[in-house]
Amino acid sequence: MIKVCIADNHPVVQHGVKSYFNNSDSIEIVATVNDFNALQNTLQSKSIDVIVVELELDGLSSIRDLKSLIKEHPDSKIILYTSVSEKMYAPTAIKAGVSAYLLKTASLKVLETTIIRVSNGVIIFSDEVKKTIEELKKGKKSDRLFKKLSTREIEVLRYLNDGKKNKEIAQILGLDEKTISTYKLRLLAKLSVTNLVDLLNKAKSLEIL
Repeated sequence: MIKVCIADNHPVVQHGVKSYFNNSDSIEIVATVNDFNALQNTLQSKSIDVIVVELELDGLSSIRDLKSLIKEHPDSKIILYTSVSEKMYAPTAIKAGVSAYLLKTASLKVLETTIIRVSNGVIIFSDEVKKTIEELKKGKKSDRLFKKLSTREIEVLRYLNDGKKNKEIAQILGLDEKTISTYKLRLLAKLSVTNLVDLLNKAKSLEIL
């Protein structure tokens, strides 16, 4: 049996996924958690083959957290099961060692297939994500800009787009407020704009957001 942990903020997702696999002959949901700290504790106490993680899980501040988790638990494969845009996070998720990026619009049958394939060592990303990565390699103007942005800068950009202030972003990411200001200045410089409105508009026009 493939032992799976569901890490998601939403009880309806946890219960829905768990119910779907109740009678499975190959997959067993051995744990459900609703924050990153609980996930870390679970991995310390249980053997987990595949972790199905919501990218917006409480306490998960960045892709770097997942990278550290993968380093600490190399035998546990990670599937990002989320509603967050692939274009923004999938390329960095691949670099971090995530095994699959699956949007929640996918059926539970697709999730089932993904879990089985990932447990066998297969790396799974959509055609759209593969296309994005190929575009990054080819170096179109928009994608060159995307490539120039660090994972942390992309995260800060996303929170700015959500309307969050520097102080709020600092609290979410566990950073100093001055550090967030520095990231914001870097973003302005890299996208060649002088204010937040133009920054967000340009990021959207370049399909970074």
